[in-house]
Amino acid sequence: MLGTALVRRYRPFIGTLLRALRYIGTRVTCPCCGWHFRGFLPFGVVVKRTHALCPRCGSLERHRLLWLYLKNRTDLFDRNHRVLHFAPERIFAKVFRTMPLLHYVSADLSSKRARLKTDIMDIPCKDNSFDVVLCNHVLEHVADDQKAMRELCRVLSPGGWAILQTPIDTQRAKTFEDPTITSPSERERAFGQHNHVRLYGRDYKERLEKAGFTVKVDGYAGGLEKRELVKYGLPDEEIYFCRKPLLSNAGNGSVSSLPS
Repeated sequence: MLGTALVRRYRPFIGTLLRALRYIGTRVTCPCCGWHFRGFLPFGVVVKRTHALCPRCGSLERHRLLWLYLKNRTDLFDRNHRVLHFAPERIFAKVFRTMPLLHYVSADLSSKRARLKTDIMDIPCKDNSFDVVLCNHVLEHVADDQKAMRELCRVLSPGGWAILQTPIDTQRAKTFEDPTITSPSERERAFGQHNHVRLYGRDYKERLEKAGFTVKVDGYAGGLEKRELVKYGLPDEEIYFCRKPLLSNAGNGSVSSLPS
């Protein structure tokens, strides 16, 4: 009985490990888990993308890009930070929880990995509670993204920074949203995925600025050599690096204790 329970408990881990071992090679490297493979696996909700999924940790292109950016362009791994991470990806949460310099709070409305169960449009933390906010491909799912952006800015400390990524149609000048589109099939046709509620355009930066952030659009991946893009399986996606101004109308200047 005990043996059966152990097999059931560790079956997903064993299955992932065996899959990773089958793809061991030297062509690509996942920066998130450090394993080397013959290639990344296909993955996609609507359209299957080649060279997308890490066989070991399950990272996708956007996760590997964010990991490299955090390592190479920020001080997240080198200094004390209070971090709020929405919709925590497993590979990130696993590492961040063990980093002694971070006071790490993961947040989500339903994820079992989240320490703080909350709606991103109504975060139960006081103003200026965090030094860093991470939110990767979340806002396209949120009914009122402006309210969510204002909340993220409110809980960020003055001078603090946030990385707020989302799918963007660079051919579209203005974000398209229509609250009358509610069925999964209609949303997939209009927004690219059944659970998306808008399709962001090139005005995404302006929407973030309207919420109180100063925004730098960093073409980090575009500055890498082609061999690096292939080696790490990276997307052609810009990083939206946001700061809360030192003098800001968001918040009242108080600093709270973080959720326990």
